[in-house]
Amino acid sequence: MNDPLPADSASAVAPTVIDHPNPPDRNIWADGSFWGMVVTQFLGAFNDNLYKQAILLLMIAVPITANWTQNLQGVVTFCFSVPFILFSGYAGYLSDRYSKWVVIFFSKVAEVVVMVLALALFFVKGEAEVNLILAVLFSLVAFLMGAQSTFFGPGKYGILPELFTDRKLPVVNGIILMTTFLAIILGTVIAGIMLERLADRPWVIGLACVGVAVVGTLTTLPVRRRPGASPNLRFTYDEVAIPGDMRRLLWDDKALFYAVFTSSVFWMAAAVAMLAVNDLGELQLKVGKEKTSYLTGVISIGIAVGGALGGFLSQGRFRVDFLKIGAWGMTVCLALLTIPLANQDRHLLGYWGSLVVLCLLGGFTGLFAVPLSVFMQMRPPAALKGRMIATQNLLNWVGITGASLVHLTFDQIFKVLGWPNCSMFGVTCFFVALIAVLYRPKEVSLH
Repeated sequence: MNDPLPADSASAVAPTVIDHPNPPDRNIWADGSFWGMVVTQFLGAFNDNLYKQAILLLMIAVPITANWTQNLQGVVTFCFSVPFILFSGYAGYLSDRYSKWVVIFFSKVAEVVVMVLALALFFVKGEAEVNLILAVLFSLVAFLMGAQSTFFGPGKYGILPELFTDRKLPVVNGIILMTTFLAIILGTVIAGIMLERLADRPWVIGLACVGVAVVGTLTTLPVRRRPGASPNLRFTYDEVAIPGDMRRLLWDDKALFYAVFTSSVFWMAAAVAMLAVNDLGELQLKVGKEKTSYLTGVISIGIAVGGALGGFLSQGRFRVDFLKIGAWGMTVCLALLTIPLANQDRHLLGYWGSLVVLCLLGGFTGLFAVPLSVFMQMRPPAALKGRMIATQNLLNWVGITGASLVHLTFDQIFKVLGWPNCSMFGVTCFFVALIAVLYRPKEVSLH
């Protein structure tokens, strides 16, 4: 890939960068921008998970032939993930070239359009089971939803350092993470409830998605507008992957490189675990779609609490001790979730024990994710923050896309070996244990 600008041009090497003044140290509780970002992110996360969990549950046993069904959760995850790989670089470029608020607003408008398409498919489904053709169409909408989220991501996270002081960022991130996962809880649980209780009216799910998207677009309006950080930035082909200036930054800043790499591995493991939870509830514990969604939802309760706790206790520092506690806690929880009973249709923890351990798993995940996310936001210079978030998203979604392939592969292996569905948690446990052992960052101040 070529460097974005020729090295012999002084003006090209240093495109105009808007030197944003330090944000005022506002009381975040009285700040319209804070509440606008919190509510917009909440509604976006709710919509993503309402649609995605509904489709994942429908895809657990799709009839391929009269005598053969296939678990296509990995296919949906792949379709949702691929746009983050294809478009993250361009999304980061737009986020630095133009006002991040503009990128956020038009991303939300696109969400409305995508949810209208989803509504049409739910009308087609009606009372029929999902067949292979309908599965493909639902997966294509998942691709479009992933594309919308790709462009939303760099703006929503990159704008935070422009709106809030460094000292407020850990708290802001903790609150946004907490409310995001509360939204995930609601979206995930409501998806299962609606699928079971409104089986003859699935279009209600699509209608809810459209309504939430419209409201989420309106809640962007109170957010303060800031100009683009690099208004003269030119688009080049290497923007579609990792731009040259970001490659140089990651090469020179090993702490940032290791954080981004660790984040990618972590999200791959997390994505495998989420698919494993649906398999555990539907195929091994056989508790139905609604109770399976509760299993997924309690993870988000734990993440909300752990994320808020990590944000408030960070006190303006990148807390390595929180990372370590989170990583080892996740490892232990995943190990417990891997163990079946002698009768492989049963599980050591059972349904209620699994609920408790999954909630603990979420708590340790929040303790791990918040300091890592704050570090990656604060470490780059201002002119590169949008592209840093885009690069982070790109590599995280490389990991999540890999998770879809990991799930598809090991699902077939475990079927051949006759191993229970909970064995998938062992795959996740392996990757998280590697993080716990090998990732050893240094604590730094974010002031």
